[in-house]
Amino acid sequence: MTQDAFAEAPMLFDTDEAPAQPLTSGRLPSYIKDHRKRLRERFMTGGSAAMPDYELLELVLFRSIPRQDVKPLARALMDTFGDFNRVLTAPEERLRKIKGVGDTVVTDLKILEACAHRMARARVMQRHVISGWDALLDYCHTTMAHREIEQFRVFYLDRKNVMIADEEQAKGTVDHVPVYPREVAKRALELNASALILVHNHPSGDPTPSQSDIDMTNRIQDACSALGLTLHDHLIIGKSTELSFRSEGYL
Repeated sequence: MTQDAFAEAPMLFDTDEAPAQPLTSGRLPSYIKDHRKRLRERFMTGGSAAMPDYELLELVLFRSIPRQDVKPLARALMDTFGDFNRVLTAPEERLRKIKGVGDTVVTDLKILEACAHRMARARVMQRHVISGWDALLDYCHTTMAHREIEQFRVFYLDRKNVMIADEEQAKGTVDHVPVYPREVAKRALELNASALILVHNHPSGDPTPSQSDIDMTNRIQDACSALGLTLHDHLIIGKSTELSFRSEGYL
């Protein structure tokens, strides 16, 4: 079966199961049916830890493409993007270049991505950030580590270091994002924030700061100092690790 043969489920359905798309024989081949049953049972028994990334992706695609063998598509997505996280966070236009990916697959993957972000965000919003630093780093990696362009965010904190806002300030290119220190400080005053944490990602995977990163941070630090705001840190998120300006002596 070629990837061109994939038939996605319609976007709308009434039950909790996606409606079946008939094959030419009118029946779901037993090898597909049995394979799906085994994967579901293994997931329910052992959880995701018992499954490699491509099988977990197959489970997702079962819902999107209910009447076909989705293993070739799962493999194609993994080969193209590298791992499960990168599949979920891949830009829509790149996903659609994979044969077999259409509206339903894209929507289902983006729903999963949004759920992951929402769950990670719930662990940091309205929480004490300094005492929950690991949760903050997990959130940063979940939302930013696999992006293909740079994104700059600011976490605004109240006087007790509780996060009151998480805002994206700018998006850029693969190696640059425009940031305006005056706007960052102005927004802090609008939110009645007392402190902030800067975060941006490096799509290259290397979190080492560039000279422009350092200069921009210094300008924001100056703006914060003039207004009585505290800049706790600037985090650069790489693929598998992060760099803290505070820990590395840049602040």
